[in-house]
Parts: sequence; structure tokens; C-alpha cells
Amino acid sequence: MSRRRILIANRGEVAIRIAKACRELEHTAVGLYTDNETGAPHLQFCDEWLHLPGASNRETYLDGAKVADLAKDNGIDGVAPGYGFLSENADFVEELEGRGIVFIGPSKEAIRLMGDKAVAKRTAREAGVPVLPGSPDPVPSAEDAVRAADGIGYPVLLKAVAGGGGKGMRACADAGEVADRFGAVVREARSSFGRGDVLVERLVANPRHVEVQILADKNGNTYHLYERECSIQRRHQKIIEEAPSPFVGGDETLREDLCRTAVRLARAVGYDSVGTVEFVMDEDKRFYFLEMNTRIQVEHPITEEVTGIDLVVCMIQSAFGEPLGIPDQAWIRRTGHAIECRVCAEDPITMLPAPGRVTGFETNFPQGIRFDHCLHRGLTVTPEFDPMVGKLVAKGVIREVALRKIRCALAGLYIEGLKTNVPLLAAILREPGFVAGEYSTDYIERKRPQDGIDASMDYDALYVKLAGIETRQLER
Repeated sequence: MSRRRILIANRGEVAIRIAKACRELEHTAVGLYTDNETGAPHLQFCDEWLHLPGASNRETYLDGAKVADLAKDNGIDGVAPGYGFLSENADFVEELEGRGIVFIGPSKEAIRLMGDKAVAKRTAREAGVPVLPGSPDPVPSAEDAVRAADGIGYPVLLKAVAGGGGKGMRACADAGEVADRFGAVVREARSSFGRGDVLVERLVANPRHVEVQILADKNGNTYHLYERECSIQRRHQKIIEEAPSPFVGGDETLREDLCRTAVRLARAVGYDSVGTVEFVMDEDKRFYFLEMNTRIQVEHPITEEVTGIDLVVCMIQSAFGEPLGIPDQAWIRRTGHAIECRVCAEDPITMLPAPGRVTGFETNFPQGIRFDHCLHRGLTVTPEFDPMVGKLVAKGVIREVALRKIRCALAGLYIEGLKTNVPLLAAILREPGFVAGEYSTDYIERKRPQDGIDASMDYDALYVKLAGIETRQLER
């Protein structure tokens, strides 16, 4: 295997994650820094650094042509986009291909097919994958949306065709809400994705969000790495994930049907990388295709923990046409249970972003904890970027053990100077419904764990704990 130069077209914890995978494969990890982030924490994990001129996302991480030119001028062999930014941009893939550079992700054809939700649903339906009742094509006006919703039956969801990350979505209980909210969805979709096309689809009551991890290579091999549960969400964005799904539980027939269905869709679009097929499940455990994410997911660590397979390493190998070393599907086994908490710079009660500066950072974790993060003392979290600063992951032999460990880990995570959602995560992990595995995507709105949170910081207690950690470290 030859040593390649891989440009990481991202920042934060995912850039660190990719740099570590490059190091394992003995490739050269090349990091980016911009005019407003010259001392980015991911750079210390890279072998080389390149300046990407500009002080805004639009001028830097979202400028595909600029990134591709920079890669070409510096002898880059492949570009790893992580998630967000250019990770699901088929035009960016074309920019790279035109310069003879490998995109570390799926083909541009697969990205385009699955990136348009109307086309993705049609493709899924043709592949025999169950889909929710909805408008087959985008609806051009609020009046058309109301007519479509009347035919589908309420409640419905207005959803941007090119949406993602919870943006461009509104639930509607009746025709009046459809008419009132249609314009807002169109505006948000245009602002976030450059397209205002909107679909109408049936909204499932008390839904569970369950997704299947796909891994495929360029030799026609497609595998699944089982499912994840991602139903704890705020503003349609995940904050706690589990593998395996407590809702699927011990129903191995359902699990096999779910995973085989995901593989069938991946094969139908000629998928050749790491990706995720997302489903919504109703109270009777019937599942329906939601969307396919043609990139690595934020929650990929829990799948890695229960399967022992490094997804980022596999993604790089697949991009360059290398074998993955997996004999067949039966070789992929799942053991134990893993839980991930997304640690975000957010007010734990309002769940709104809370930018700031980290003035202190320490950890005191139990065994079996993984923390993918970009935190350090002096880090400034700005409004320009996603507020997530880390992913705390615990694995246990059973779910109860994983819960115990993740609770203990959250109690041992000390971030000073910055508001975080750690108190909210801790409250959820002790709530009886969550502990029993009985929750759905409306959990936050229904249970309102934020109402019982005391967000004030007891600094005296914090400093005593930090002093204890430092003393133990000195005694080692």
C-alpha cells in the first residue's frame, strides 16, 4: 500500500478522527486552517497544514472549487470531507475528479440520487423498500401542499427536498398549519440548501428513528453493520444514540429484515462507501425509508464499538479501491451495547447555541469510555460553526452497564467557561422512560427533562474535583 497525501476538508473533532485513521494507514494527513481559525485544535494531529484563505464558511469550507484547487496545487491524492460542509456535494466530487483527485466518499451519482429526497423515495420504492405515504414530487405552492396533505391524512410533515440536519422541516396537524408553515419551510430550505422545493409526507405518531450502517467497496461487496437508535432529538437533531436499538431489542427477525432492506437500497444505487440508511418506525414496529446519508455519520463511533470495525479506515480504503478484509456478511459480529452523547456548547434548558471560551477542561472517566472531541483550554466556540464539541461514548456488555458508564463519564467531564448540554444529557440518562428504552423522537417535547435542570455552576465543588484529579495524576 503506497503512502498517500490526504487532505481533510473539515475541522473540529471529525478532522481529528480522520487524521488518526490516516496515521493508522500510514498516509499523510493534511489539515486546513482559515483566516479566522489559525490555531485550530485538529492541526496538531495532522502531518502538514495548508492555508485556506477566507474568514467565513462560504469563503472556505463550502467553496468546493477553492478546496479542489488547493488540493491540486499541493499534490493531494484524496480529499476526506467528514460530515457537513462539502461531504454530500456531488459538484465538489466532480471538481475533484476533474483534477485527478479521489473523493473519499461515494460516487457523485449515488450522492445525487440520495441527496434529492423526492428521487430518493422513488428509488427506494422501486427497490422494494417501504416508504411513507407522501407527495411523489415537490409541491409548488401552499395550496398544493394543503391538497396533498388532505389526500395523505393528518398529521403531515413538510420537508425540504434537499434538507438535512433537522432543517427545512415542519410538522403540521391540519390544513391551516400547512398553509401557515409552508412559506417558512421554503425560506429555510433556500437559505440552508439553495433549493426551496418541499415534499409533504405522512407524520408517524410516536416514531422511532432507527438507522442501518452500510459499508461497501468498489468491488461490488455491500455489508451492513447493524442498526442504531437515534430517537433522542431536539429540533430534529440527534443528541443521544444507541447501538443496538432498544426498540428493535431481541427481535432478530425484525433486525435482519431492517438490515437486509438497507443493503438492498444501497445496492440499487451502486453504493461504494460508508453510508447510512435511515428509517422511521411506528408503534407496531413497521419501518419506512426516511433518507440515506451518503457520508460518515456523527454517531459512527457506537457502531465501531459494537462491531470492532473502523469505519473511517474502511472509508479511505474503499475510496482507493483497496480490499476491506471482510470475507462476508456473517463475519461481521455485534457484541455489547454502546451509547453516544453529543456534547454541545448549548444552554441545557433552552437548547440554543451558547458560544464562548473554554477556560478549563478536565476528564475523570471510568473504564470503557471513548471521547472524540476538539476541546482544550483556550478554545473559543463561535457561532459560525456547529456547537458540537465532542462525542462521549460508553460501551458495556449489556445496556445497563453502558448506561452506568456513560452517566459516570458525564459526571467526570469538566468544561469551565462554556455552557454545555451536559446537564440535559445527564437528566435524560436517569429519566425512567429512557432507562426502560421507552422513548420516541418527541421525547424532549413530551417528557421535558430540561424543566428539572439546575444550570447554575457550583464552582467551589468544581475546583475541589479538579484539584483531586490533579493530585491523583501527580501520584501516578
